Amino acid sequence: MVEVHLWSGLRSLTGGQQVVEVEAKTTGELLRALVRAHPQLQAPIDAGVSIAIDGRVIASGLTEPIPEGSEIYLMQRLRGG
Repeated sequence: MVEVHLWSGLRSLTGGQQVVEVEAKTTGELLRALVRAHPQLQAPIDAGVSIAIDGRVIASGLTEPIPEGSEIYLMQRLRGG
């Protein structure tokens, strides 16, 4: 199991939870597991998210491995302007 810290805008979609635990070994598995556990997260995930693993931002790619014990944050994808 990994703990995923959510940005504040998502907490209303997870019953107020700031941290969600899911079973995942890659970034793709993580996103699918989050949607299985909280289907309301599908739209924000489809709109674009970044995943920070131990301080390193993964903006794309669903095969990035998640090492055991990692600190994980789900964030809105940053867009340039």
